[in-house]
Amino acid sequence: MIKSMTGYGTAVKDNGKVKYSVEIKSLNSKFLELNLRLPKAVSDKELTLRTECSKLIERGKVNLSVNVEYSDQTAKASTINADLLKKYYTQLQQIAFELGDKQVSLFELALNMPEVIANNDNEVDEEESRLLLEAFYAAVEQFNIFRADEGAVLSQDLTDRVELILTYLTEVEAVEMDRIPLIRERIGHYLEETVGKENVDKNRFEQELIYYIDKLDITEEKVRLRSHCTYFQKALKASDSNGKKLGFISQEMGREINTLGSKANHAGIQQIVVKMKEELEKIKEQLLNVL
Repeated sequence: MIKSMTGYGTAVKDNGKVKYSVEIKSLNSKFLELNLRLPKAVSDKELTLRTECSKLIERGKVNLSVNVEYSDQTAKASTINADLLKKYYTQLQQIAFELGDKQVSLFELALNMPEVIANNDNEVDEEESRLLLEAFYAAVEQFNIFRADEGAVLSQDLTDRVELILTYLTEVEAVEMDRIPLIRERIGHYLEETVGKENVDKNRFEQELIYYIDKLDITEEKVRLRSHCTYFQKALKASDSNGKKLGFISQEMGREINTLGSKANHAGIQQIVVKMKEELEKIKEQLLNVL
């Protein structure tokens, strides 16, 4: 069954020391456009998350955000290298004294010197990494459930519209038999008005009429359109169904509908063809959001 490219999933994993929250949102896109928002502590997991997203999400404009919370807020707090700070401060005082500076902001300047403040959130241990991936996979699972539910709604809508096209095709067949007598009558009147009734070669007229009607025959278009619609419905229910494949089938449906309209030479059929085109355009719009 098909899935929608629109999706949402979230999951939280907590081991008592740290809690990871993962949120995934997506909209339709021809390719995978992945935007990751990760805390610095798990920045080294970006490549892993991107690789898994490409396998599990496939396509869509995806936003993945990760949030981390520690039960002990001091566990990952920054630390100050006091010895280095004192050394910087003493040196700055000496230089300031030699230059006659008022020494107003020396402490702040020393505090911002390299390696005075050390961050402890540069990396996470193996247990935390495993917890992060558990939260990620749980969010992906919810995300795919959302996509499948949306896909079921899309599938029903697409099925209904294809059935409507087939209904319109039946209406075409119902009025099709009126075409030949009308064409014959119209051409006959035109010849009589142009060259005169007594000058019309009946045998030649019948030969030309058969050739002309054969050019306007829509039997092949009807057969192919019905076949494409049936194939579309079959592909819609297949386990490997995807939006690109359905898009190709809809293009073939469009070709047959257009040809049918151009060859109809009948106002009633052309009006029905317009209705077919309306439904096909709605199908193509829906397919833009199918995975």
